Amino acid sequence: MKRCMVPHETAPDEAGEAAEAGEIPATQQSMAVTRWRGGEATAEIDHIAEEVPVALEYNGVSHAVMLATPADLEDFALGFSLSEGIVAAPRDVYGIDVVTRPNGVAVEIEIASEAFVTLKARRRALAGRTGCGLCGTESLDEVMRAPHAVQSEASFDPAVLHAAFAQLQRRQALLRDTGATHAAGWLRADGEVSLVREDVGRHNALDKLAGALARSDEDIGRGAVIVTSRASYEMVLKTAAIGAGVLAAVSGPTALAVRLAGTAGVTLAGFVRAGGLVAYAHPHRLRMA
Repeated sequence: MKRCMVPHETAPDEAGEAAEAGEIPATQQSMAVTRWRGGEATAEIDHIAEEVPVALEYNGVSHAVMLATPADLEDFALGFSLSEGIVAAPRDVYGIDVVTRPNGVAVEIEIASEAFVTLKARRRALAGRTGCGLCGTESLDEVMRAPHAVQSEASFDPAVLHAAFAQLQRRQALLRDTGATHAAGWLRADGEVSLVREDVGRHNALDKLAGALARSDEDIGRGAVIVTSRASYEMVLKTAAIGAGVLAAVSGPTALAVRLAGTAGVTLAGFVRAGGLVAYAHPHRLRMA
């Protein structure tokens, strides 16, 4: 697969030149702002997270357009393909090319013919928006997919989860610069956060993590997904698609997410912060006693 290389940050007046040169847009832009603090207004330069339309095209046919941060787009394409059930395994993806176009970025994905036939049979148009996990889905049956029950030997002390979120925060470079992104991280059984992906959309960040995991040799059966967002239905669904047995989030879940976690065998922990957490499903993987 062709590697997606994200160039260095460019200023607004350089962005047009970068696009003309066919480079992937920068992940952030420097812009003039007026900051008001303590009753005084000052002119400053601020760093703003970039958000671009990313078209996912399978075998030459456009399937989805999502608004995303233009980084780790190969991971995004692979993770989206797996979590949406477009392909059953990474081996069904033959190649990924990232191409800059006048109005955004196209990710051209070549998949196995069987997977493409299935995709065409249930093809839908997704009008992507930041934070929208189900935009454009055509039927209720398509939304309420039933994932296979996760088989996981993961086991974590709550203190390890809290330490993991501290690690995750230290590794959120784009968040430090812009204050506008979510992150998804992979927590190993030994307590190390080995992979981190950021995006303006929480679902996109998790798809990027899923793609990175698919390329790695991580032990999925003993690790956990940690996210800097609420635990929505879609986040649980994507965690189950990864095969991970634990999803830990800094915010709360939805009731639908809790029900899905229960049926999918995913340990769901919310409000993992300030020395506490709430276990909503399958607490046996959390050593709280």
